[in-house]
Amino acid sequence: MRLLQIIPSMDPRIGGPCQGVRNFTPRIIEQGNTVEVVCLDDPQSDYLVREAIPIHALGKGRGPWCYHPALQSWLRANLLRFDAVILNGLWQYPGYALAKATQSAPMPPYFIFPHGMLDPWFQRARSRRLKAVRNWYYWKFIEHRVVSGAEALLFTCAEEMRISRETFRPYRPKREVNVGFGICEPPPFHERMKSEFTRKCSNVAGRDYLLFLGRIDPKKGLDLLIRAYATSYAGKSPSCLVIAGPGVESSFGRRMQKLASNICPRDSVFWPGMLTGDAKWGALYNADAFALMSHQENFGIAAVESLACETPVLISNKVNIWREIKDSKAGIVGDDTVAGAQDLLYRWKSVSQADKFSMRKAAKNSYATHYNIDSASQNLLTAIGTLTSVRSQERSCDNGIDILR
Repeated sequence: MRLLQIIPSMDPRIGGPCQGVRNFTPRIIEQGNTVEVVCLDDPQSDYLVREAIPIHALGKGRGPWCYHPALQSWLRANLLRFDAVILNGLWQYPGYALAKATQSAPMPPYFIFPHGMLDPWFQRARSRRLKAVRNWYYWKFIEHRVVSGAEALLFTCAEEMRISRETFRPYRPKREVNVGFGICEPPPFHERMKSEFTRKCSNVAGRDYLLFLGRIDPKKGLDLLIRAYATSYAGKSPSCLVIAGPGVESSFGRRMQKLASNICPRDSVFWPGMLTGDAKWGALYNADAFALMSHQENFGIAAVESLACETPVLISNKVNIWREIKDSKAGIVGDDTVAGAQDLLYRWKSVSQADKFSMRKAAKNSYATHYNIDSASQNLLTAIGTLTSVRSQERSCDNGIDILR
């Protein structure tokens, strides 16, 4: 099968969707398929230089809609080379361009990974009222047609599929498929990882720490985590809090640093910025626990990477994989409120060392059971292969050739 992945950007600082493309693609190729990616990035971007897969970077998209005049003509010239197309994400020009390009037959079917972008939180959050109105109009006039034209919506977990039905009307996808999501097995731990992390965050050496790893963004609930940490670990504490990721120098990042310096013990909260390579894995392997109090989180790749590193996770019940985490006893779940975060950290502090050891083993088992990239890739290929075959059979029937007989 020849697959095309469409995504606005492959910049790793943006978050999960592009990492999903990077995780899935090698496994799909190993099954004898070919994969190409088209994105709206500067082709000279440093994060594209070492990519092993064919990436067609058409240039930087304009504005938040990520418009680029070359995309639609590229699609019309190239779509027929592929058996199926996967659109990663919604609300931007690539989806509009794809829907327009596939209106003329014959064109390959396309599938959509919403990646949490149909979550009702985006329409209900008080801080997003103007964006919610904008999205409602955009859905009414454009996006619902993009969704209804897809062969299927592909979801990363059952919770995402369930709540996506609550957000907009009309909502009429042809099919919904929970294919799951996965990450690659992390590299085995070695001491260089620990030393690289402590080189980036030297004040943590020899101390237990809670770890947040991700974008410094309002939806991540960092204010809840900081306030809960200040209360739960009041006074001089041997455990510190590490908040690592891009966005430290943003206006929100600066506000969170000021909040932490005002209410948390001195030398207890550290901001090493974005961690990659050995430093990232060292942070994950050696953390006492991973903490993510998001108000909305479709999957939480860093949380799953923590599970794979045998690190328990402390998450809100707005992270869509929270049920699997709770059922597998791989972490603790709380509400996305200050009280919920405080209760979560108090419960974590009361866990014995023996129980923490058990939770570490459960974390690894949870990763192997639910989030192994091989299983998720096979689910994806099966869904696309089956539905593409069904579409071909339907076309043959329409042409008077019933190949189902």
